[in-house]
Amino acid sequence: MTTPAQRKVAIVAGGTRGIGAAVSRRLADGGADLVVGYARDDVAADELVRGVEKTTAARAVAVRGDISRPEAVAALFTAAEESYGGVDVVVGCAGAHARRRGPLAETDDEDVRRVVDVNLFGACHLLRAAARHVRPGGRVLAFSSSAVALGVPGQALYNASKAAVEVLTRQLAKELAGRDITVNAIAPGPTGTELFLRGRSAAEIETLARQVPLGRIGRPEDIADVVAFLVGPQGGWINGQVIRANGGIV
Repeated sequence: MTTPAQRKVAIVAGGTRGIGAAVSRRLADGGADLVVGYARDDVAADELVRGVEKTTAARAVAVRGDISRPEAVAALFTAAEESYGGVDVVVGCAGAHARRRGPLAETDDEDVRRVVDVNLFGACHLLRAAARHVRPGGRVLAFSSSAVALGVPGQALYNASKAAVEVLTRQLAKELAGRDITVNAIAPGPTGTELFLRGRSAAEIETLARQVPLGRIGRPEDIADVVAFLVGPQGGWINGQVIRANGGIV
């Protein structure tokens, strides 16, 4: 068992629900102390922290804030420094969709601001802070989406924002040359989170599952396993890549 001084420290933005919660639990299972960022749901954040501390040897703190604001991202890194002395792993799971799916011509400025503020500006704030603070040997993971490669109709804003995240990922990996820090992005396919399932019928989910060669949509734990691989010693030679974890749908 690792001691607190030996454990890695991980920041997981959007780390209390859906894929982010699965990632937080998986990293804690692997011995990392956590700073989990969240935007609104205090109950989910409290449950996540209590669950981690009850079932693992890891420590966890939750920090509320909107990553579209740089001061909220700074608070995550301040919490990691003050609670544990630094940060080794940064995972950006937070994301936003437009209020409804539909053609680009039918979107409005509010949709543009919502999606771009969280998915692009938020990712940019997180990656910039990671570049400044992650210790040598660290891992930085952004989140894209396999919807970028699929060209899913009705998701132009979302897809464009995630394509930008992929560019930032590749650029930062090169810019951190010589510091022994890897930077990658994970692009999940359809995954059974509350956000993804909301508003979709059982028939729609079944249709999506049939498009996946492995015969089902993803589970949050599938994506968490990819994160665990990339932040672990076996993933140390993967850098500047976008990993499409989607069961083969694209």
